[in-house]
Amino acid sequence: MRPPVPPFTEETARQKVQAAEDAWNTRDPDKVAAAYTADSVWRNRDTFVTGRDEIAAFLRGKWDRELEYALRKDLWAYSGNRIAVRFQYESRDASGQWWRSYGNEQWEFDEEGYMRRREASINDLAISESERRIFGTRPESERGDAIPLR
Repeated sequence: MRPPVPPFTEETARQKVQAAEDAWNTRDPDKVAAAYTADSVWRNRDTFVTGRDEIAAFLRGKWDRELEYALRKDLWAYSGNRIAVRFQYESRDASGQWWRSYGNEQWEFDEEGYMRRREASINDLAISESERRIFGTRPESERGDAIPLR
């Protein structure tokens, strides 16, 4: 079991979203992949991956390219075994250019609370280092705060 499990309430959906944010901010591909079913199916932008091994490999490549990655997620909607989130993350590339990436994800969970499907649509915006606003893991004092639209 990977609580909370469906069917989700607003409270348990928010817990699931925060747990995902916390896991992704570790930038530990194996830890993140452990939250998905063994045969989980992903669409991330134009990339399709299936299963924990491919998820972990995808994330290793992602975090090799997206340096100093820091993420915020917001609950958008939930129903039964599904959750929709919007998110923003910031990272820099090897040349030093900072990026803010905006996106939406649709998640579907199995009865034990593992994610079996993830679909992510993401857009990137070049920003200057002075425009950064996401630094590391979200502090306790900001948990539950909505992320800004821009």
